[in-house]
Amino acid sequence: MDNLKRMIRTVPDFPKPGIQFYDITTLLKEPYGLRTTIDRLTEFVDRPIDTVVGIEARGFIFAPALAYRLGAGFVPVRKPRKLPAETESVSYSLEYGTDTLEIHRDAVGEGHRVLIADDLLATGGTAKAVVDLVERLGGTVAGLAFVVELNFLKGRERLGDYKISSLLQYDE
Repeated sequence: MDNLKRMIRTVPDFPKPGIQFYDITTLLKEPYGLRTTIDRLTEFVDRPIDTVVGIEARGFIFAPALAYRLGAGFVPVRKPRKLPAETESVSYSLEYGTDTLEIHRDAVGEGHRVLIADDLLATGGTAKAVVDLVERLGGTVAGLAFVVELNFLKGRERLGDYKISSLLQYDE
């Protein structure tokens, strides 16, 4: 995985001073990087999966490719007022405020096995909010898949006993 880590650019003080931003766009532009990321994430998944839920915005890069590889459907979770039909929403706390996410009410069926995919696991707040949405709709969270995990922010602790897969982990 070190070869993938080398493809990620770090940007200091973005989006605000003191933050070290892990920019995956440099990994995505490399055919080997993108292909290997999707292949490796797919290996971690307990099958079968009915639906892969991608979290706006960078989760939209990985979730459809994972859904394709797993023979599953793809469902976007978006910011408010971006989805056209009836939605279910959840608000949650961030380290710098609050945010809200929405999913179509008919996006996940009762008992569907769902994989939640995103680019980054940091504090776990966004992922936990999506877990809550999926379960509120009757879905079963079969796992969560992330490209990057910032271990020092302890996002796994917030997510409890769900199966969590991350390709690249950073300890500081």
